[in-house]
This record gives sequence, structure tokens and C-alpha cells, in this order.
Amino acid sequence: MTAPASLPPAPHPDTSPVEQISGDPQSGLLILCDHAGNALPRAYGNLGLPPAEFERHIAYDIGVRALTFALARALKAPAVLSTFSRLLIDPNRGEDDPTLIMRLSDGAVVSGNARHDAAERERRLAAYHRPYHAAIAERIDAAIALGRPPAILSVHSFTPVWRGVPRPWHAGVLWDSDPRFALPLLDRLRAEPDLVVGDNEPYDGALKNDCMYRHGTARGLAHALLEVRQELIGDAAGVAAWAARLEPMVRRLLDTLPELGEIRHYGSRSD
Repeated sequence: MTAPASLPPAPHPDTSPVEQISGDPQSGLLILCDHAGNALPRAYGNLGLPPAEFERHIAYDIGVRALTFALARALKAPAVLSTFSRLLIDPNRGEDDPTLIMRLSDGAVVSGNARHDAAERERRLAAYHRPYHAAIAERIDAAIALGRPPAILSVHSFTPVWRGVPRPWHAGVLWDSDPRFALPLLDRLRAEPDLVVGDNEPYDGALKNDCMYRHGTARGLAHALLEVRQELIGDAAGVAAWAARLEPMVRRLLDTLPELGEIRHYGSRSD
């Protein structure tokens, strides 16, 4: 991916497992980027994988860091991004999820994860997974303390082909049971004549204890997970085009839907 020239270098996970954009805590929005980076802490080497695997979706979500920065800057919103590869540990999974540390990912055998034990799992949780979620919780708490509970937008990307089957969607909106943010965003995207947009495609948004469950569903915050097909944001021009498309949509929703700033509990289809 070719990043915009103004995109700062990503912190290395040896320095920090979290990257943050300050933004305005009263913007009404918090942007998350679970799979922003493809780096590994030096102590883990390459987990037994060749370098080319770290340019694939198994290591990170292509284009999302640049898109997150572009949206956060345009909307003056705070953002929290991970700095470590999902191959180390996946911040978009609950601590008890069997796919938290992958031994096999889309055909790639991750030999460095093959024999990890409970102690190693705990080590990665403590050093990388939990600090990421603690940073998100701190941002949410700060906004609530100021009287402005934030809506949460989580930014992801997906492969154009999965197991030999082309995916027709340009983007998808994932959601569980809270419709406040997801459905209006879905409607606005579907109003774009050049887009095919999936409702809970290419994945279902109900996943027990994932990032949106933990920080959105469980806390009663409006939330939506946006998936963009990765080649559409694989270079600076694509990122700029999608940021320009999304920014007025999200701004309009924040300005016209006061329920996005309210704490309401809808439960989860995964419970």
C-alpha cells in the first residue's frame, strides 16, 4: 500500500502497542482500527513466516490505517489504532476466543504460534491486547465524563476474493442488535449509485466479546463496523476518495441523529 505523504510513521509494537489520534473528545465520535499494522515485536521474529505473508490480509487490514487517519483528521475525532499484527494476537477477538492467536490463517501455517501455551497467551494479552482495549476504554470514559458519549466507528478492509469466490461488495456495514449508527450509515452508502454495499457482509457483526461487543454493545454506545474492499483503499488515491465519500455521510449522521450520543442497551444476538 502507498500511504499518503502526510501519514506519520507507525509506532513499532516494541515502543507501544497502541497508536492514538487526539481529536476532539466532544466530537461525538471515536474511530477504531483493530488491524492497522503488520509489525511484530522483535522478540517474535517473523513467527516462522516469509516476509511476503506480512503484506497479505492475514497480517493486517490493507489501507485501514491511512483511511482512519484521513477520517479522524477530517472529522476532528479521536482514534485508537493497534500497532501489532493480528498474527501475534487479534485485538478484535475476545480473550477466550479460539481464533485469538492463529495457528493457521488462510493457508499459511504460523509455526511461531503452533505451540504457544497458556503462559504465552497471557503474555501477549498483557503486553498487546489489553493495552489496546484499555486505551479505547479511556477514550470512551473521557468523552462520557464530558457529557458526550461517543458513537464508535470501526474501520476494516476485506479481500476481493475469498477461497476462489469473488466478493461483489465494495463495502459492508457490520452490526449486531443496535441499529442506531449502522443502519443509517448503510442507507447512505447504498444511496451511492456506484456502490454495492453489504448488510452484515462479508461477515456477521454479532461476535461475542469482540471489539464492538466489548466497547459498543456492552456499554450501550451506538456503533458500526465498516468494511471496505481492500484494493479500493490500497493506495493514496483510493484512501482519499473513500475519505471524501465517508466524511460527509458520518458528519451528517452525527449532526442529525441525537440518539447516536445516548447510552442505550440493545443486547446482542451472540448472547
